[in-house]
Amino acid sequence: MKSLSLSASSHSKSLLHLLKPQTPQSKSPVFLLLSRHLCANPNSNPNQPPQDDYSLVTQVLQLLRPNEKDWNFDQLHTLLFPNSTSPSPRSLFLITRRLGAPSKALKFFDYVSENVAGTPPGSKALLSTAFQALLELTLREPTSKNKLFELYKMAKDRNVPLNLKAAGLLVRSMGAAGMEDEALIVFNELHLGLKTTHIRNVMVGMLLKIGRVDDALKVLDEMLHPEAKFRVDDFTSDVVIGSLLRRQQIGRSVSEEEIVELVSRFGKHGVFPNSTILTKLVTVLCRNRKIGIAWDVLHDVMKMGGAVEAAPCNALLTALGRGNDFKRMSELMAKMEEMGIKPDVITFGILINRLCKSRRIDAALEVFEKMSGGVKGVSAEPDVIIYNTLIDGLCKVGRQEEGLRLMERMRSQGGCAPNTVTYNCLIDGFNKVGDIEMGHELFDKMKEEGIPLNVATLNTLLDGLCRHGRLNTAFDFFNEMQRDGLKGNAVTYTILITSFCNVNNIIKAMELFNQMLSAECPTDARVYHCLISGLSQAGRMEDASFVVSKLKEAGFSMDIVSYNVMINGFSSKNKPDKIHEMIEEMEASGVKPDSVTYNTLLAYLSKAGDFKSAHKVLDRMMDEGIVPTVVTFGTLIHAHCLDGDIDKAMRIFRDMGSKSKIPPNTVIYSDLINSLCKKNDVEQALYLMEDMKEKGVRPNTQTFNALFKGLRENNLLKKAFQFMDRMVEQTCNPDYITMEILTEWLSGVGEIERLRKFVQGYPVSKPQPKQKDGIVAL
Repeated sequence: MKSLSLSASSHSKSLLHLLKPQTPQSKSPVFLLLSRHLCANPNSNPNQPPQDDYSLVTQVLQLLRPNEKDWNFDQLHTLLFPNSTSPSPRSLFLITRRLGAPSKALKFFDYVSENVAGTPPGSKALLSTAFQALLELTLREPTSKNKLFELYKMAKDRNVPLNLKAAGLLVRSMGAAGMEDEALIVFNELHLGLKTTHIRNVMVGMLLKIGRVDDALKVLDEMLHPEAKFRVDDFTSDVVIGSLLRRQQIGRSVSEEEIVELVSRFGKHGVFPNSTILTKLVTVLCRNRKIGIAWDVLHDVMKMGGAVEAAPCNALLTALGRGNDFKRMSELMAKMEEMGIKPDVITFGILINRLCKSRRIDAALEVFEKMSGGVKGVSAEPDVIIYNTLIDGLCKVGRQEEGLRLMERMRSQGGCAPNTVTYNCLIDGFNKVGDIEMGHELFDKMKEEGIPLNVATLNTLLDGLCRHGRLNTAFDFFNEMQRDGLKGNAVTYTILITSFCNVNNIIKAMELFNQMLSAECPTDARVYHCLISGLSQAGRMEDASFVVSKLKEAGFSMDIVSYNVMINGFSSKNKPDKIHEMIEEMEASGVKPDSVTYNTLLAYLSKAGDFKSAHKVLDRMMDEGIVPTVVTFGTLIHAHCLDGDIDKAMRIFRDMGSKSKIPPNTVIYSDLINSLCKKNDVEQALYLMEDMKEKGVRPNTQTFNALFKGLRENNLLKKAFQFMDRMVEQTCNPDYITMEILTEWLSGVGEIERLRKFVQGYPVSKPQPKQKDGIVAL
């Protein structure tokens, strides 16, 4: 550096030049400095730095206004380092920051760092503030990311110590710029006194964000040490617990138990998660079915003195409610009262909702009265959701009138008026008990009050009408609503299509289906499944196949019920190729056959007389682990009886009891007794009648008719009288077939009086239709 000392002659010339009269505006910085020294108190200490920082800053900034290449370093040195003294740290900070451009600030910093070397020891610390200002200016630039670490290395090379603000700026800025490795280097090299709680929090948050969980926990362990100088604070807790609870967590996973342990460790330092974080922790634990741990952590925070609000308690109450754990819900409410935690409207909403869903309506009403009755410590006013929950609960247990009165009470509460949901609940409630007129009266009142209707309103009314057989009224109402602009949805069409299928009005059901397709109404699979079932049962297999194709076009898949009804439909039409096609499609789509599938196939094969294939199907059914039902055995027994192979039928009957442990039903006994009597094996038929009595299976009219035929053929009159008496005892009404058999037989043997007493007071029923096959009756 060029010496700044002046010879006597040059000094004189400079002084004469500077002393020339000048306007205030033309006074040079040097003149001002000299004037200050000449006018200073002669007793003052010349080694003291200038007292007027603002004046010095103003002068230096004026001197450095030109481009860096035109700076006058001689004058700058005179201003900054008079009498080998140094400017104050504040002055250097203000000058550096107000230079504006990072390039100027860096050049100024270079100049100061070179010249401060000749000042008293410890003056290097002066540069900390200048370096802080340089960082602040650099961070304003878009390309600052690439310069931060270089600036840090420069400061390190020049032994410029970082101050607290500069250290924080570097660590935070590097972390935000994605320079996590560099930020960690800076952090690790910081003086321990600079590793404050704030900087440690920044580091922990940054490390967790990039998935370096173990590094973050290492820093955290230092903060949690009992003798740590810089300990955890509320922000530490929120950063750590909040980061670890994120669903998209990067790095190694941290278990809920580890998080709970951290909460406990924080608690020993008097630091607790805020209400939002604690609520999230309780929610996550409950979602993962760790309700016991959630219960413990919440109670531990309370026990350690943490401030707990209603929100985390509400999260735990919700989980307990899902499990109907009303005991612990009550305990938690008691604990809240003990700890002075005021329940809010959500708390009461959870309690009332769970009680209503468990049909404990009186308990729910008790909670409601406590809430709205001004009990000490309770200030939550019931809202429309709570009213609607109670009204819906009352309607679901048949207390519609109370629900109606509660709606009137709701009106009387300021700022809480019935809405669409309120009316929908009441309409549905009255519909469910068959009071369709009241449902429509409420609907009219709803329109009168200007409360908007929605598709749920439409569906509720349609469901009520359809349930009570008023399908034409339902269809007309649907069309009226359509004209008024209220369009139906998938549920609407499912209600109507199912109802028309149930009364075998397939034409109307298909009309509605086509209307749904043309309206491009978003649907679900149920409406297709309902129509497939209805068409198959009606034997309209071409139409059913068309609906199946539309179901697939809509992106849905057939379920096992739809496959079963299609297979049954094709069986009734004797379409073996189509049956095979359905079974192959089932296997390809991964839908496993169930007992209904196998029973349907057994019935079809048995009816066709293909007993060999039928028994193969039975073997495969059992190999698949599907337990045969009474329908399975009944189907085979019925088929063998029709085929005249009573021995085979009886073997299957005996296997039911000895191997499968499935008790036969009335239809199976009736089939066997009928076949045995036809084979004139009345003795075996009588044995089966006694077997029925022992096993508690009640014979029906068809059973007695089959037996009476066999007894007549063998002229076993006394046995006939016994079973006539048993028929009376069991109040089993005779039909026309019974009377035909007994009249012809008893009149021929002179027992008309016995016949008259038998039928006296009996309402003789009409003959029942004959079974086409066993599966329907079974």
